[in-house]
Amino acid sequence: MGIKFCSEGHLIVIVVEDIEETIQWRLLEKKKEKIKKKHQKRQKAATIIQAWWRGTLVRRTLLHMALRAWIIQCWWRTTLLRLLEKKRRAALVSYITTERAVIKLQSLVRMWRIHWRYCQVLNALYVIQCHWQCHNCQTCALLRGHCVVTATHLQFHIEIINC
Repeated sequence: MGIKFCSEGHLIVIVVEDIEETIQWRLLEKKKEKIKKKHQKRQKAATIIQAWWRGTLVRRTLLHMALRAWIIQCWWRTTLLRLLEKKRRAALVSYITTERAVIKLQSLVRMWRIHWRYCQVLNALYVIQCHWQCHNCQTCALLRGHCVVTATHLQFHIEIINC
């Protein structure tokens, strides 16, 4: 039991307490506080578990993203290598085509030059034969020819053999 005065002193409150009720009330408060602490501990543990799980999900997501980026990079490198190989092949085909054309042209020029020399020598032989046949001689003679073909020259050796 106790007496309480108001701060201004006008009102008097008389408080009569029952000890048993006060003890029960205090026990109930302690119980509530224990439950509250237990709830706070559980909430803290749940927060820690949730943070761990979120971290695990983030790391897993980052790993998946890194793997996908790696796959895309591998694909891109392969694509670039294929393009480079196509460019190399096209350059090689162009080079080979040019070289074949040059070789063919050189061959045709050489063939034409040899044919031209052959025609010159053949005309010279015709002239010699014509003069030889027109020439009346008492002796019998034969013409023997020998031909030498080199890369740059076409040579004929003609011998007059008396029988």
